[in-house]
Amino acid sequence: MSIPPPPGNQRPPAPYGPPPGDWPQAYGPYGPAGRPYGTPVSVNALAVAALVLGVLCFLPAAGLVLGLIALRQIRRSGQSGRGMAIAGSVLSFAGIALWAVVLSTGAVSEVWEGFKDGAQGNESLSLEKGDCFDAPGGLEGDTYDVDRVPCRGGHDGEVFAVVTLPGGAFPGDARITDVADEKCYALQDQYAMDTWAMPADVDVYYLMPSRESWRYGDRAITCLFGNTEAEAGLTGSLRGDPTTLDTHQVVFLSTANALDAELYEEPEKTPEEDLAAHRAWAARVHEVLGEQIEALRGHSWPAGARTPVADLVADLEDARTEWKRASTAGDADTYYTHYDKAYGFVDGPATVTARKALGLAATPPTPGEGEKKESEAQV
Repeated sequence: MSIPPPPGNQRPPAPYGPPPGDWPQAYGPYGPAGRPYGTPVSVNALAVAALVLGVLCFLPAAGLVLGLIALRQIRRSGQSGRGMAIAGSVLSFAGIALWAVVLSTGAVSEVWEGFKDGAQGNESLSLEKGDCFDAPGGLEGDTYDVDRVPCRGGHDGEVFAVVTLPGGAFPGDARITDVADEKCYALQDQYAMDTWAMPADVDVYYLMPSRESWRYGDRAITCLFGNTEAEAGLTGSLRGDPTTLDTHQVVFLSTANALDAELYEEPEKTPEEDLAAHRAWAARVHEVLGEQIEALRGHSWPAGARTPVADLVADLEDARTEWKRASTAGDADTYYTHYDKAYGFVDGPATVTARKALGLAATPPTPGEGEKKESEAQV
């Protein structure tokens, strides 16, 4: 028995399924969320962000939170990205555990210091007065790294002063070299006061900022002693200042170095070329000698040094007289006469005897020592 079709377009009653009013949702061309089939599914933005933070291990706590929120939104909206949200959450959780280990062991500070070293390029060259070090690349040319070592053993250099340059634009290599040459040579006697004790093969070097290190705040000129023979190096500390000398030695050396500093200022031109300049210089030496004599007489010396120092003062008085006469010389020949006599009293036998009595070096440096040799390195 056949059942005739219903008249018109009437649909036969369905034995199963939802009522007729629900046909579009159950059987029409729409999915369960009301989205047409075939329409591209959007990716949850928080899932993407969670994955990025998880991979980069940057702000792992934020990556974990975003991943959990993304999973909740995906369940409600039907968006895609569930796998990315899960991966981001897992990676962020691992990142949190890693940061916990790093912070608990103090490794983060080591990482930061390493970053600064790489950025600044010369953090390892932050040497201080009194430091001794080895320079794998030597003291001349570009120096990128040094190793601090005890001064009592062998080493390449010993820092005797650090000069800080003002800020602003990079002044240029030539200008920095001029400042280093002026400052370092002037400061060496404050660290190694006994110039007679300085080995003949030791000279002044300096580490200077380069254009690159200047960009990262490097403003330090490091003044140091080094051996003129690179393979020889230094042994033991050259420091001889109030931290290592007694009061009597400091007083004696201070007065002697003040005189030496003025003697080094002798005019470059000869008396025949510029007699006026030499006369003015002789007058300054006469004045400094007066200050030296006053300081030596005013100090209370130990018993063993009183007579030797008194003999030295007598010689200095004679030298002062000759410098006074040189300062008023009418011609170059007369100037030379008093000049030679004055120098005959400087660093003579009386000086040697006084130094021995005070426990200082007693062998005068040979002529030519103390002349400046421009030795530099950039960092």
